[in-house]
Formats: sequence, structure tokens, C-alpha cells
Amino acid sequence: METILVTGAAGFIGSNLTEELLKYSKVIGIDDFNDYYDPKRKEKNLEQAKRNDNFTIIQLDIRDKVSVEDVFEQHKIDKIIHLAARAGVRPSIENPKLYEEVNVQGTRNLLESATKHDVKTFIFGSSSSVYGTNQKTPFNEEDELNNIISPYAQTKKDGEQLCKEFHDKHNLNITCLRFFTVYGPRGRPDMAPYIFTTKILTNQPIDKYGDGSSQRDYTYVADIIQGIQAALEKNLKFEIINLARGKTITLNEFIETIEKVTKKKAIINQMDKQPGDVPITFGDITKAKSLLNYQPSTDVEQGINKFMEWYQNE
Repeated sequence: METILVTGAAGFIGSNLTEELLKYSKVIGIDDFNDYYDPKRKEKNLEQAKRNDNFTIIQLDIRDKVSVEDVFEQHKIDKIIHLAARAGVRPSIENPKLYEEVNVQGTRNLLESATKHDVKTFIFGSSSSVYGTNQKTPFNEEDELNNIISPYAQTKKDGEQLCKEFHDKHNLNITCLRFFTVYGPRGRPDMAPYIFTTKILTNQPIDKYGDGSSQRDYTYVADIIQGIQAALEKNLKFEIINLARGKTITLNEFIETIEKVTKKKAIINQMDKQPGDVPITFGDITKAKSLLNYQPSTDVEQGINKFMEWYQNE
């Protein structure tokens, strides 16, 4: 049985992924349980995984090089899925140094230990934010990344560059997966699906930034996990691959979808456009289909319905 290290295992994508991986592997999860949102939520995310004898969770900060190395000394790790990161575009504008330390230096620490301990495969969780204000759509992996507009996006670009360097220098098999606006059960409370659902259900106004024409390529978490698992199995030499739905929805349409699912009308608080927000994210998934047999199957209304079921159980 393979042992897979999942960083950020208590987070939204990490906890959903961990449960899937435990069906056929051992999982060592690491997470720092920081207070970006309530750590109790992260504890709850792992309740099911903790019932499995093949799961171990270790609390540590990936900036701590010695602690990271200790994990590799104590466990024979075959593959790594690196999802741990400081998330969010807007907070990165307020504290760029923290984002640089966690997302870039933390990634370097993991890559160094991975090469030292002969890890077979390294999956790096990147982001569609690296495309910034790209004018050409859909965004393709070959596009130049010259339009980055947030420190968060810059750290993801730098992380990809580090991965390329470690592949070239140490022949480590690495796949960088650019995630596009992931949503679904356990979704982060600072993201639009959670905020909008909460506010509509409790009759509070939604802050709508801009005229509502901005577009997002919302991707359901189970589709993302299918893509991650495929990348893990394929063990590609070095690739950068978009994981998206491959379709966009405007902010206005997204709010209407939540209204439809909740059967309630949103109260709109009209706001100016936010700094760091991009007008569109739209992923070309040709490469993912070709290399990973990636087939996203959940449309936004289905996904919001599934999110809503989880939310109401919470």
C-alpha cells in the first residue's frame, strides 16, 4: 500500500481528497490549523478520515524546514500532494510577506525533502489566478503569465517555477495543477458560495462587487479530486495542467443559481470593483482531457444543490 503525503489535509480540498485516497492508500496529512478561518472547521473536516487506521495527521507549519524533514525521516512517503498554502487574493494584498513565506519557501522545503527521500511523484496545487487579467480566453497552459495582479497569484507562479527547477535539477516527477474556483461541501467560509448562501438564508445583504458581469469557471470539488487522482496515477515527468469545468458563469447568474436553490431572493448591496479581482477565469481543459482523461461532470446548479445539502447538515 502506497503512502501519500497530503499537505493542507484539513482544508476544503485536502479533506475531501484525503477521504478518497484512504480507499486505497495510507495518508499522512499535515496542516498547521491556522486561524485564517475557524480551526474547529478544519478539525470537523477530518472527523471521517480520523476513523481510518491508515490516516495520520500531523500539525506543523511547512515554513518549519526541520519539522518538514522530520516527517520524511519518520515515514516512507511515496507520493506528495501539496495543497497547503495561504489562500485568498485580497488578504495577500494586505500581507504579501506571509504569503511569500508559506507558499514559496514552504513549497521549497517540501521539494527539498522530496528529492532527498526519493519521492516518486509531487503534485503541486496551483491556481487559475496566475493568468491574472489575461485577455485571451479560454486560458491555456502555454499562455504568457505577464498579467498577475495579486501577491497570492505571484506566489503560485513562483511555486510552479520552483517545481520546474527541481524537476530539471533532480528529475523529480512533478505535475502542477491550476485549480479554477473550486466549490462544494466543506467550501471555505470566505468564498462566494458560502457567503452568498449564508446571507440569502439569513436575509442579509450580499456585497456585489462591480456590475455582476465578471465571470468565473466554477469547478466542483469532486471533479477537481478526480483530476488530482489521475495526475497521481499518471506520474508525468513535468506538466502544468488546468483543472476547470471549462465553462463560465457570470456573477449575476451565480447569484440567481443560489436564489433558485435556496428558493429565496438575494438582497443586493452594490459595491465598486475590488482590487485584485480579475474580470474572468475560464480554463482550457483540452490538455487535462488528453493527459488525465479528465471529465468534469457537475454543472453549477447540481454543485450548488450538493453544497446546499452539506450546508444544511452543518
